[in-house]
Amino acid sequence: MTIPAAELLPETYRVIQHGIAEGLHHGVQLTVTKNFQTIVDCAAGENRPGEPLTGDMLLPWLSAGKPLTATAILQHVESGLLELEQPIASIIPEFAASGKERITLLDLLTHQGGLKPIATGWPKRTWREIVDKICQSGTRRDRGDGLNCAYDPARSWFILGEILQRIDPQQRTIDRILREEILVPLEMTDSWMAIPADQFERFASRLAQTYTSKDGRLTPAPGNSEVYCTTPSPGGSLRGPIRDLSRFYEMLLRGGTTRTGQTLLRPETICKMVSRQREGKFDATFQHVVDFGLGIIINSNRYGSETVPYGFGRYASEEAFGHGGAQCSIGFADPEHQLVVTAVANGLPGEERHNQRFRELNSAIYEDLGLA
Repeated sequence: MTIPAAELLPETYRVIQHGIAEGLHHGVQLTVTKNFQTIVDCAAGENRPGEPLTGDMLLPWLSAGKPLTATAILQHVESGLLELEQPIASIIPEFAASGKERITLLDLLTHQGGLKPIATGWPKRTWREIVDKICQSGTRRDRGDGLNCAYDPARSWFILGEILQRIDPQQRTIDRILREEILVPLEMTDSWMAIPADQFERFASRLAQTYTSKDGRLTPAPGNSEVYCTTPSPGGSLRGPIRDLSRFYEMLLRGGTTRTGQTLLRPETICKMVSRQREGKFDATFQHVVDFGLGIIINSNRYGSETVPYGFGRYASEEAFGHGGAQCSIGFADPEHQLVVTAVANGLPGEERHNQRFRELNSAIYEDLGLA
């Protein structure tokens, strides 16, 4: 007999229901595993009025997918095709324009590239147009005064995706690279960076509706249109059932090995990925001190557990690591407790309300499991 999530994690379930009552979301997908055993894999609330949200529906993860792109980069660092201290311009010569010739792979993975915050035009612009626009643009003014430490939601990740495409012997697109090298080995076959256009209709019925907050009310967002679903953005377009993301974090906890025994990364690479490569620096985007590994956020509660953006809750250990998606999702692993949490809400209520909502959600999980 399956025990309902409301009984297994009562405080967590209360937080989800409180968010529904407050108009923060209509529903949430949640997966929690401990010691590689599933504690909860559920969905609560509605997709649309009168239609329940289910665990099989595909929801956007937005930036919570960034660590998967970082993993594809690190695979090539392991193979020797790339080096972390390598200038981007050595692979993409046109990237050197406007004072960017010294920016390295490490800079981009730790959000220290200082790229000028321009709009990319995704998903309406073509891949080539986006990459060319980023290459031609400059950097933040006065690099070196701390402004170069600024979380980059999109631009760096298009460049990382372009690097993967340029060094790929099969000349695959970035979405194919990620699917074949990361998603399929992890059995994340319901998840996509870009749904192939010829399969869009097949998946359309499983695309969950998302909502943005407007005048205090949740309003349907346009993220399920074909152009959004079929156009890749390496830092923001991954979507799927949130349970799939748990398999990625379990792989990291296993030292780089999938459930079927395939090695995606070496343990020493993962150690570097999830340790503090950028520490104690103020982030100009988040307006808060946040520590980063390689394409991943390291628990930054030491700088303010009640104020840190996209954190992992009050009780996460110092070594916890993961990544959130703008106003909607979180995925993280806590090695001390062998705990993995992935969650996505279908309502985007604004940064402040989202951070408070998921701070309470993540904290409640620790409380329910007796880890607080």
